[in-house]
Amino acid sequence: MADHPLSHRTETVRDARRPPRAAPAIEFAGVHKWYGAFHVLRDIRLAVHPGERVVVCGPSGSGKSTLIRCVNRLEEHQKGAIRVHGVELSASSREIDRVRREVGMVFQQFNLFPHLTVLQNCALAPVWAEGVKRREAEDRAHALLAKVKIADQAHKYPSELSGGQQQRVAIARALCMNPKIMLFDEPTSALDPEMVKEVLDTMTALASEGMTMIVVTHEMGFARRVADKVVFMDNGEVVEAGDPEEFFTAPRHERARQFLSRLLH
Repeated sequence: MADHPLSHRTETVRDARRPPRAAPAIEFAGVHKWYGAFHVLRDIRLAVHPGERVVVCGPSGSGKSTLIRCVNRLEEHQKGAIRVHGVELSASSREIDRVRREVGMVFQQFNLFPHLTVLQNCALAPVWAEGVKRREAEDRAHALLAKVKIADQAHKYPSELSGGQQQRVAIARALCMNPKIMLFDEPTSALDPEMVKEVLDTMTALASEGMTMIVVTHEMGFARRVADKVVFMDNGEVVEAGDPEEFFTAPRHERARQFLSRLLH
C-alpha cells in the first residue's frame, strides 16, 4: 500500500546542492486578470527562483491553471507585471517568442499530433521554430525519449500508446526545445490511476536535475516529496506559500486546512 501523503516525513529530492539564490526566474508582481466581470487572479505576488520546484494547489476554479498559462502568454493578464528571466511580458510578439523559447509546458491533455509518430512529434518544433537540422532534432528526440523511458515507442503513433506513455511523450517534446523552465498543468488528471506513477516518476527525475518547475497538481505526495515551495490558491488569491512540511503539518490559514481535510477524506 502506498504511503499516505501526510502520514510522515517522506524522503525528498530537495536536498541536492544548489547554487546561491539568483534573481527570480519568474516573478509575478501585483498580477490581476479578469474574464469579463470575473476576477480570476487577484494581486498575485510570487517569485520562483532558478532551480526551484513550486507546486500550486487549491480547489477547482481558484485560478491555478490561469496563473501558469499567463507565464507564456497563453492567457493575458490585465494589470501588474510578469517577468521571466528579467523579460517583462507585454503585447510584444518578440518578447513573447523569447519567453516561449525558454518555457516548456505540459498540459492535462497530451495535445500530440495524431498523424505523426512519437519521434516526429518531438522533432517538429526544433526544426520549425529553431531551424535545427532534422537529423539533429531526431537525435535530440531519441535521447529525450530514452530519458523518459519510452525510447522503444519512437516509431509508434499516439493512438498506440497508453495515456501515461503519451504524457511522457509530451514531456519529452517540451524538453526538445531545451527549456530553462517547465510548467505542468495538472499533468496526471487525465490519466487512469495506475498510469499516474510513471508520469510522476518522470517529473521527479526531472526535478532532481535542477529544472525550474511550476506544477499545478492535486498529487500531494508528489508535492511533499519534490516541492521546495507549496503555493495554495483560493478565489484567485495566493492564500499561503511556503515550506511543504509546514504546509502539510501546520497550515496557517483556515482555507488551507479545509482544503487538506477535504482532500484527505
